[in-house]
Amino acid sequence: MNGLIPEAQAQIAGGSSMNGQLAPLVMMVLFIVIFYFLLIRPQQKKAKEHQLMLGRLAAGDEVLTAAGILARITSISDSFVTVEIAEGVRIKVQKHQISSLVPKGTLKNS
Repeated sequence: MNGLIPEAQAQIAGGSSMNGQLAPLVMMVLFIVIFYFLLIRPQQKKAKEHQLMLGRLAAGDEVLTAAGILARITSISDSFVTVEIAEGVRIKVQKHQISSLVPKGTLKNS
């Protein structure tokens, strides 16, 4: 076993020490790049699209809330939206709880 130690020290003293020191750093950078393109970037893109959709909301649009409620928008303020879920039944929800727009006529068809 002691015969292997001088060989290991000779390998470290050789030209491979630079590669051995850079390998963990290169792997860390590679993992960060992979996480950025597979996780962070798509999440930011989706959040930006959601913000644009919220900015384009108008009275009369039919929406789906995060709770799964289909409703028609009756009025909009800065942070709240009043939606009509049935004839004469109106509720206020937070604007960011609107998950998506649905095609017009969806409420009549369902």
